[in-house]
Amino acid sequence: MVVDINKKSRFNLQPIHQRVSVTFNYEVYFTQNLFELKNPTLAQIITADGETKPKKVVVVVDAGLLELQPRLLGQVVAYTKFYAEVLAIATEPIIIPGGEAAKNDRTLLEQIHQIIEAAGLCRHSYLLAIGGGAMLDLVGYAAATAHRGIRLIRIPTTVLAQNDSGVGVKNGINAFGKKNFLGTFAPPYAVINDSAFLTTLNDRDWRSGIAEAIKVALIKDAKFFDFIHSHTAALVRRDMDAMQQIIYRCAQLHLEHIANSGDAFEMGSSRPLDFGHWAAHKLEHLTNYSLRHGEAVAIGIALDSTYSYLAGLLDCSEWQRILNTLSALGFTLYVPELAKKLSQLEHPHCLFRGLTEFREHLGGELTLTLLQGIGKRIEVHEVDLLLYKQAISLLREFRVEF
Repeated sequence: MVVDINKKSRFNLQPIHQRVSVTFNYEVYFTQNLFELKNPTLAQIITADGETKPKKVVVVVDAGLLELQPRLLGQVVAYTKFYAEVLAIATEPIIIPGGEAAKNDRTLLEQIHQIIEAAGLCRHSYLLAIGGGAMLDLVGYAAATAHRGIRLIRIPTTVLAQNDSGVGVKNGINAFGKKNFLGTFAPPYAVINDSAFLTTLNDRDWRSGIAEAIKVALIKDAKFFDFIHSHTAALVRRDMDAMQQIIYRCAQLHLEHIANSGDAFEMGSSRPLDFGHWAAHKLEHLTNYSLRHGEAVAIGIALDSTYSYLAGLLDCSEWQRILNTLSALGFTLYVPELAKKLSQLEHPHCLFRGLTEFREHLGGELTLTLLQGIGKRIEVHEVDLLLYKQAISLLREFRVEF
């Protein structure tokens, strides 16, 4: 029997159509020495909702940060006591691992949920997350799923987090060997970027975060890329003014995209802000996360820029300028994991498995962002793996040219 699926059935009532619009508002603040008693930024953010009684707060701190800032816990507790009419710290600060370990251990999520429940937090309470991007992803997921949403204040403490994940709307943890398999779209209540945290980063973490700024500059703002290119020497010598300008512009571009792209929660198949990320996410996994996220993103940017050049989309001089800039900042653009098992497309250690995982993560057809020029992106839905293999070979042989 053939059934006409378009034929109206006498057994069905007419569907009810409804459209729900939800507006999210959050501010990204820039300050220095947030937990100095004379700095009212955090207290002012919490009192801005107009509610008069002190708010319950649970503070979660990145363990890696405490190695660099051993006095931080005492400063946080002293701050909450000083502003006791605003903040009521519900329990001792929670310390959890930083880096990708935070996203690979699901027991940490349960631990945070248990503390939220035991402390009696509600949807008018606050979870304060202080740390790097991976840790913020975990705490954001916990905040979004407890009571369907506890107010989250992110305090990103790395260049990478202040540039990218700390100001966005994504939260998540890794599962089944896949990056961010479990997660939510949930904007924070507020974000506070404190430049003082950046002064204690090692050179590797200082540099790593610049990759996300290069990414957004390449797809959205040629003048911003020019600024990064012309300030590579200043960034290498850790000039804070240059870094602050980069972080501010990078945050602006990310927030403009989230607010004005028409697809803040990625309901479609396009993810321009993930330029270079299909390979980056796979490389992180293939290297057992010995690569920092930003280091993997730099390689992913170099790979997709090289592919764009080989595909005839990107001018040779612009391609060289991109790779020269990445190299001048100190990024390595080739690792052996790029070239392993490339002839075995289904092998879990094949880089090209990242293309399948990238599509699966979003759904729909494969959509990759490539470059037609610096500051000019194009979306494609299929790629030539032979060209990608050639791009990998070029990265292996690439030498910096000035």
